[in-house]
Amino acid sequence: MYVADSRTAASSTDRSRSTKAAVAPGPRPGRRAAVPGTVVALGAVSLITDVSSEMVSAVLPLYVVAGLGLSPLGFGLLDGINNGVGALVRLVGGHAADRGDGRHKTVAAIGYGLSALCKPLLLLAHTVPLIGAVLAVDRTGKGLRTAPRDALISLATEPEHRGRAFGVHRAMDTTGALLGPLVAFGVLRLAVDGYDAVFAVSACIAALGVLVLLLFVPGRTGVPDTGPGPSLRDSLALLRVPALRRLTVVAVLLGLTTVSDSFLYLLLQRRLDLPAHLFPLLPLGTAAAFLLLAVPLGLVADRLGRRRLFLAGHLVLLAGYGLVLAPLHAGWVAVAVLVLHGCFYASTDGVLAAAAAGTVPAGQQGAGLALVGTGQALARFGCSLAFGAGWSVWGGHAALAVAAGGLAVAAVAATLLIRLPDPRAGESRTAEEHAA
Repeated sequence: MYVADSRTAASSTDRSRSTKAAVAPGPRPGRRAAVPGTVVALGAVSLITDVSSEMVSAVLPLYVVAGLGLSPLGFGLLDGINNGVGALVRLVGGHAADRGDGRHKTVAAIGYGLSALCKPLLLLAHTVPLIGAVLAVDRTGKGLRTAPRDALISLATEPEHRGRAFGVHRAMDTTGALLGPLVAFGVLRLAVDGYDAVFAVSACIAALGVLVLLLFVPGRTGVPDTGPGPSLRDSLALLRVPALRRLTVVAVLLGLTTVSDSFLYLLLQRRLDLPAHLFPLLPLGTAAAFLLLAVPLGLVADRLGRRRLFLAGHLVLLAGYGLVLAPLHAGWVAVAVLVLHGCFYASTDGVLAAAAAGTVPAGQQGAGLALVGTGQALARFGCSLAFGAGWSVWGGHAALAVAAGGLAVAAVAATLLIRLPDPRAGESRTAEEHAA
């Protein structure tokens, strides 16, 4: 793990080295803003899209568990689809986006459009298998768009400001996550057919997000078009890069013990015995903390090290698990858990992407970011299945205790991996690797 020094200008020799080992966003005739307009436009798209997505996510756990009578194990499978299916196509999206200048926006638009088309289908799906199929397609769209979107952010931003840029984007994204449950809560209170009304409004908002992407996000990244681009084998071979491989392994280890948001909210709802119509408000605590902390912690990541903050975020999550498991029944416990949960996301979500961007060779930004994200998403898919099974067999409290113990062990292993010496040290270490 290395500490960033964004105040030191790179020499011409360092620039030539970083072309081989790190992201090279193309010619830079002048100093770009710390948070470029492309990042703000993508943040607006994510804000609108997250309002739509979080409206569904806020009501889905209660809809399928209380409304359709699904067991915790069945919900674990359904939630695993939510978190894991998109990972299977994330590599495809990242690789396709690297095939030429302008492809990043095209692939991202396809992903956003696919998810938008799925929202009205929820009006027709009233059985668990059909809902699972719709969610699988929706997460496919999310998988396609994530790596190209993050690649656009990293290409548009100076390396030393990527933590801040991703923090701004995630803050705007989280604003949507904050507004989504509020809109869902209002619709449930006002509409006769509450759940169907939520799905219908969500579909309209998702379509607006696609329109904003097409109209306001630039299609060109400024990277010279050097031909057909890397092959799929070249993209997979990125795991041979030591820094990227270690970061991917760390993301997988920690993802295997990261309990999904929906399970955490269900545990809190049952512990506090909240009425069903208040359940969509639980994600607001997480979203509010994430919104307030995303930009400040992005700045901290740029100064103190992105990988270090990523690990610290999981320790914050472990503290949240401890509060849920503690024999405390005061209302402040739920507030504290949600704040810690939001702090966890602010310390890890955009920070992981910023750290990965500093280890990816030029021209393979999409594929490199997709590799790390895919590993993390598949690990969380496995965790959702295992936690759902554990809840069914032992109960939610015992399953969370096992997950907390696993997270503590994984955090120790991840710390040791991060601290391994880089075999390229002293030869081709770049400013971005120091920052990461």
